[in-house]
Amino acid sequence: MNDPRRIGVIGCGVMGAGLAEICALAGLDVRVAVSTPDSARRGAARVAGALERRVTKGRLTRADADAALARLRVTSELKELTDRQFVFECVTEDEATKREVLTALDAVLRDPDAIVATNTSSLPVIRLARATGRPSRVIGTHFFNPVPVLPLVEVTATLLTGEQTRDTTERLLTGPLGKQVIHSRDRAGFVVNALLVPYLLSAVRMVEAGHATTEEVDTGMTLGCAHPIGPLRLLDLIGIDTLALVAAGLYEEYKDPIYSTPPLLARMADGGLLGRKSGRGFYDYSGDTP
Repeated sequence: MNDPRRIGVIGCGVMGAGLAEICALAGLDVRVAVSTPDSARRGAARVAGALERRVTKGRLTRADADAALARLRVTSELKELTDRQFVFECVTEDEATKREVLTALDAVLRDPDAIVATNTSSLPVIRLARATGRPSRVIGTHFFNPVPVLPLVEVTATLLTGEQTRDTTERLLTGPLGKQVIHSRDRAGFVVNALLVPYLLSAVRMVEAGHATTEEVDTGMTLGCAHPIGPLRLLDLIGIDTLALVAAGLYEEYKDPIYSTPPLLARMADGGLLGRKSGRGFYDYSGDTP
């Protein structure tokens, strides 16, 4: 268990697919579990498409892409994760949903020493760990989108996480997966989102109040502060709905108005204007090619 090779991933949206991709490319045996057969087909196509784009751009050989796909299987049956040594949970950023999934996963994992890493950007990990019968084997890992590109992972051990769990997780992340790790205490938002979310929400409030346009806010931060991407384009990349959920979690934890969801953000989430993944957010992406 010091070097797990059989990896599970639950969920194959943007984050789960990215994780499955890098694990398969790292030579690991990857099994992805999703909720329905249709989701399984879409998830497998998403990972295959990402690998194909690497080949097209000359960043990956055809042989290596085929080998990675051969190491990957997507299923709609959670019980097919029974033999996994390390499982990344990547379902939606909702505590009730994550707790339900983690409880179900705990019931099918055969190895009592198998580690479960919940990929959360805002939820206290200890509350998720208590949904299982193995809280010492549960840890938080916050990957950043896009997972294959961004090198950082925030690792959050709880008061109940065992030392071996921490060590094994860090070796997996920094070894085969090639990531850089920073550690955070188990507090909502951890390090990055505790700083980032108020900044993004402030940008939304500025547009909502008519103080500046979307383009002016983003241009100000890219050209004036040397940020590689403006806050509203970044928000479209993250997902309007995702930020709304993260902000709600932070506000629940701290009751600080800086984390309260602006009405504009809430209405965009309600209307399905979610950013790049829906084709429209603060910007229009309907003409973009996949």
